[in-house]
Amino acid sequence: MITAEDLRDLRTASGDYSETEALKTQFRTLRTERTPFFLADAELDRVFHWKLRGQYERQKALRAKTPDTVYRAVTEAVFKVVQPDVEYESTIRLGLLTALPGVGVPVASAILALVEPDRYCVIDFRAWRAMFPEKKREAFGIKEYLRYRGEVARLAKDLGWLVQEVDLAIWEYDRRPR
Repeated sequence: MITAEDLRDLRTASGDYSETEALKTQFRTLRTERTPFFLADAELDRVFHWKLRGQYERQKALRAKTPDTVYRAVTEAVFKVVQPDVEYESTIRLGLLTALPGVGVPVASAILALVEPDRYCVIDFRAWRAMFPEKKREAFGIKEYLRYRGEVARLAKDLGWLVQEVDLAIWEYDRRPR
């Protein structure tokens, strides 16, 4: 299992670090400008590009059928759910986001991580295999997300970093040869 020491030098090492910080800044600004807060289709499209990379086109037609009014309504509902129990909050929020066509738990987790990097991280196969090398996975549900997020939050506490920052370091850790 990954330790805090494995990650300490990787906080800003990812090639995606600048883009990730730009998205987080954009969403932080939007939160001050929009009451109630929501994300529109163009903003979500940036998240889809960031998360899906080469797989962006795979679900593009499905996502294109979703009108902006639906994206706004769903994301507004998602960010109105605020609970002290992050596992409960995560379960509700991920459930709402995955109701959107073409959005599974990994993409939903990316939306949450970029908007609330102190509480959320992104789950994907790289992060999973780095954290849990005994269990190869390619598909993730809410149960797997909660397990992964719990371990990332533990490391975040040890490092004094945001949960999302630890996750990005884990992703970079997995990409590097050992």
